[in-house]
Amino acid sequence: MNDSKVFFNLINYKQLFTKKFILVILISIPSAIVADYFNIPLAWMLGPMIITSIGALSGLKLKMPKLALSSILIILGLHIGNYIDQNLFNQMINWIWTSVVMLIYIVVCILIVSKYLQKYASYGEKASIFSAAPGALGPLMILAENEKTDLSQVATSHLIRLIIIITVIPFLIVNNAITETLIVDDFDYIAQNHFNLIKLIIASIIFILVFDKIRVPAALLSGTLFASGLLQMTDVASYKLPDASINFCLLILGASVGCRFAEKTIKEIANNSLHSLVATTILVLLGFIAAYVATFFVDTNILTLILSFSPGGIYEVAVIAIAFDLEPDFVAFHHIIRLLFILFTVPVILKVLSKFKKLS
Repeated sequence: MNDSKVFFNLINYKQLFTKKFILVILISIPSAIVADYFNIPLAWMLGPMIITSIGALSGLKLKMPKLALSSILIILGLHIGNYIDQNLFNQMINWIWTSVVMLIYIVVCILIVSKYLQKYASYGEKASIFSAAPGALGPLMILAENEKTDLSQVATSHLIRLIIIITVIPFLIVNNAITETLIVDDFDYIAQNHFNLIKLIIASIIFILVFDKIRVPAALLSGTLFASGLLQMTDVASYKLPDASINFCLLILGASVGCRFAEKTIKEIANNSLHSLVATTILVLLGFIAAYVATFFVDTNILTLILSFSPGGIYEVAVIAIAFDLEPDFVAFHHIIRLLFILFTVPVILKVLSKFKKLS
């Protein structure tokens, strides 16, 4: 996704009124209501994700417009921005060590999972490395294409992993968290200065453009976070969005995951599902270990740490953190760091392996 062009291309606005997107909404809303009726955790994400995945694999013409997805990422950024204050920056000093843990976690994940995929799933060396990285599918697909790697293997591995992660994690949190739903308070949303929201949106788009230009990972989220935090700390503007808006974010994110299977076949998914399940299990277990190690450096809820070391799904995990009030600022920070580290370590590992081949 080219973040800098999403809001300035008329075609993106037209896609909001296409039959493919209208169909996504028509099947997603009832599925969310049904999932909510059965008390499924994060019903507004899991319901749409499941139904659109089934629909896409069944041949339904579904599409998630870039503008719809981009818009809800800005909403997420504004939600998380409410957590940013001077105290947060003071805490970041302690996050240096958890960032180091993150780097070690990423390297260990790539080394172990890539070896498994090469030995048991017959993946090529490069394809196994791209598939083993804990997240960053978008940028990795670009790198994989440049390296003439099997894009289908890489994409399918990451998509199956994402489905597993955002299906399992909510159930894990519900069974262990004190609060299970969005925080509801008596905040008067109508009485706010709504001009502040306009300021925040304009500032967010400006920083998204800048961050995308200098290739900061997850520019839509990180740009909005920076804008929201900056304007709030300088008392220029602050705005609290209704908690109910999270349901809209959940629906779009869940449906967008399902829509990614539009170009996949059931056979393709079946061929990769077993090894993707094993690889995901390894990555999640390593994430649990990394989360436990991180407890020695920060006094943070273990569920927050587990979310922070989740192997993928920066936007999906961010909305889960907001929904369960698990320090979204901490989680978002570590996932942005994770993306940076992956984009740094994968090319380095490929270069090292290439040099070893030349020497041998």
